[in-house]
Amino acid sequence: MKRRTSTTDRVPSRARGRRTGAADREPLGVRQGSRRASAFLARRSLATHRRAWAAVIVATGAAAALIGAFAFVVGSLLVAAPPVQRYAGADAVVVADQKVSHTAKPWGGEPRTATAYLPERARLDRSVLAAVAGADGVARAVADDSVPLSTGDGRTAVGRSWPSAVLTRYELAEGRAPGDAAEVVLDAALAAGGHAPGDRIVLRAGGAARTYTVSGIARTGHGGDAPPAVFFTEPRLTALAGHPGRIDAIGVVAEPGVPADALRAAVGAVLPERSGVPGSDRGVRVLTGAERGEAEHVDALGGRGDRLALLGSIGGTVLMVALLVIASTLSQAIHQRSGELALLRAVGASPRQLRSAIGREAGRVAAAAALLGGVGAVPLGLAMRSLLTTGPLPLPVPWWLPPAAALTGGLLVALSARPVAMLAARSITRLRPAAALGAATADEPSGPGRFRTVAGVVLAFAGISSAGVATTQSGQAAGVAASGAAMSLVIAVALLGPRISRIALGVLGRPLRRAGGAPGFLAERAASAHTRRLAAAFTPIVLVVAFVCVQLASGPTMERAAGQQASAALRADLVATGGGAGLPAGAARTVREVPGVRAATGVLRSTVVLADREAGEPVLTRLPVLGVEARGLSGTLDPGVTAGDLDRLTGRDAVAVGADRAKSLDVGPGDRVALRLGDGTRVEPRVVAVYEHQLGVGEFLFPREALAGHVSVARDQVVLIRTGNGADPAAAVREALAPYGGGVAVRAATGDDVAIAPPLSDGDNAMIVIGVGVIGGFALLAVVSTLALITIGRRGEFRLLRMVGTGRRQLRRMLVLETGLVTFAGLVIGTAVAAVPLTAFAVSLAGTAPYLPPAHYGVIAGAVALAAAAGTLVPGASAGGRSVLGRSAR
Repeated sequence: MKRRTSTTDRVPSRARGRRTGAADREPLGVRQGSRRASAFLARRSLATHRRAWAAVIVATGAAAALIGAFAFVVGSLLVAAPPVQRYAGADAVVVADQKVSHTAKPWGGEPRTATAYLPERARLDRSVLAAVAGADGVARAVADDSVPLSTGDGRTAVGRSWPSAVLTRYELAEGRAPGDAAEVVLDAALAAGGHAPGDRIVLRAGGAARTYTVSGIARTGHGGDAPPAVFFTEPRLTALAGHPGRIDAIGVVAEPGVPADALRAAVGAVLPERSGVPGSDRGVRVLTGAERGEAEHVDALGGRGDRLALLGSIGGTVLMVALLVIASTLSQAIHQRSGELALLRAVGASPRQLRSAIGREAGRVAAAAALLGGVGAVPLGLAMRSLLTTGPLPLPVPWWLPPAAALTGGLLVALSARPVAMLAARSITRLRPAAALGAATADEPSGPGRFRTVAGVVLAFAGISSAGVATTQSGQAAGVAASGAAMSLVIAVALLGPRISRIALGVLGRPLRRAGGAPGFLAERAASAHTRRLAAAFTPIVLVVAFVCVQLASGPTMERAAGQQASAALRADLVATGGGAGLPAGAARTVREVPGVRAATGVLRSTVVLADREAGEPVLTRLPVLGVEARGLSGTLDPGVTAGDLDRLTGRDAVAVGADRAKSLDVGPGDRVALRLGDGTRVEPRVVAVYEHQLGVGEFLFPREALAGHVSVARDQVVLIRTGNGADPAAAVREALAPYGGGVAVRAATGDDVAIAPPLSDGDNAMIVIGVGVIGGFALLAVVSTLALITIGRRGEFRLLRMVGTGRRQLRRMLVLETGLVTFAGLVIGTAVAAVPLTAFAVSLAGTAPYLPPAHYGVIAGAVALAAAAGTLVPGASAGGRSVLGRSAR
């Protein structure tokens, strides 16, 4: 009998050993037929599973919108620059460089340099003015200083010299220029209260309030939100500024026809390398064009860098969350069709056809999600930008930014969807037809695969180890380690979900059966039979709870610990404040002379820059500090000295250090510590004391006189007052401070008056809203989409239960109990995941347990429960039509 020759026999032996389905070995007609079959399968599957794919589109589209929105605000921040207001009439501005750097060699690497912006204004030596004035093309060079001041009725303004009026294009509208120290020219906005040339006005600047004669009114055609100006004679303004021999900046007016580049080069050629201020190594910069705004707002770019760092940290979390949601929803959508795919494989569909069909489906879904996300990214980005547009740094929206942001989010979804979907179907498409026939009717695997288990265990170990590392770090390194621990643990939960779900069922299954009756039995059995499905259901809940708890608890934990330490350190009964302009050094001396006052201490706030290493990398850390007077300090403030003596905190060569910082720097009383003051001046003061309440009063305490010459404005924010036993000199203190202006107030002292951490700014609140509100809302949407996808995939199960006699109410109660099981398990596991990095964070930075206000956790639990109910009960009520939860199926 003649043997039939098979197709395999006709293929050369070398080709048989290669991977089947390779496109380069298939005839053209076969490849075209395979493509047509794949396209047919993709079209039919999309139509059949349109509800499931709709849930996937919503989740992945939201991910694309969120990623695009973050790209939008990051792009806007990258091109943001301070506006030019004060120097609108200057062609160039000469300033000292506001940036410092620190170079160090990491472990086993090349030297690296860290940079940071100085928070206080770095000044120039007045001798630089003559050099600039003699440069080619310079028509006029003007020294510019400023002094904050307030009027007798409490309004704030800025004091400037009359020659500097040309830098903002001020012109006299009435009267004349000031002729002596007792005369001023008022901004028209300030004079609108009824002042005219010849009138008298009360102003408070460097000391007690004084009365001046209004010699003229000036107007400028330049708008803006800058405070109104009051112009003094140049000698009077220099005396009020309090730093003779130094100036804030030099405004340059060019000769007609001199271009900006030529002016910059000419001025730069005559400038010295350094600012000329003793103790400072600041270089000198020439700013033209839009750069002039940097001279007006010295810390605007530093604030931009801080925001970019925070957004980068949150953005990294967003990217991980988005990829996790995309992978989870697509994998669940493919997994729910594993029986269908196995049946197609069993009846002859080739692996290539199945992979191609799934890839086409995922590609079309990704295209729809990318379009949806691209459209949503722009309004969401604009909303986030409006939250971040605070302070002196407006966020521009160049024409290319909206399409670029939309394209970024869309491309991520489009590029990740197809490989994720094909990877999810890999276990089915690789089966032989005979094995696929058995897989089509087989039970769900009881646990994750070996690779998934190993990866989950490794990530769990990495997360716990990272949390352990956070307890040994400080500052940003501790926060980064804690954040990495949280993300590692969330992904580990997603990978080990089936095993964790079996543990959860072992704990909750019996109570569920006993309390729920027949519906409870059905809910427990359904969960036990589908542990993968249960794991997929509670994984997004774990993500929401862990992420939001970490974000919400970090701030309150630090604030609570800092508030407790500040309250423990405070010894004052009363506090005097001077409004926006603050109080000069003489105010504390005036208060000490009031009967009934035992001690009074002025508190000057500033910032120092510490050069250090974290994990071997060079870092520059900006640390807020307090400047105080040692005289009577023990009566108003007790930071908890553990070594040394605060009475020696005098002069310009002394500093007190917090215990944790002293330990990290390995310093004690008598040692010196290298720092940069707020204006960049290098100092190495001697440590005179070590104290323990560093979270409350800061990691460094300086003598006030050591900081006063290195801050932008040498004004005390508060004056701490300790009264005698039974005395209440508040009224006498107010009377004594009356000459300092109408904005002075006296009230009871609280820990917030000495707490080093300032109250949350609008920018901080915006970051909280973005980190918790926007990302938390996206994660809740992922909960709804994932649970809806799972519920839609159970239509056959619901129909079968109705056909065998399960009542409508029983089925609904079963869904309610399942929702409760998923919600409770997700809350418990998510809380446990959040507790690990939060504990590490709190122990390393605050030395306390983490703290989350109960009301905040209640909101989290309520939002998760509502999202779970919306994702389960709503689609469950309509899945499969009225026959599921309505009338019995026929």
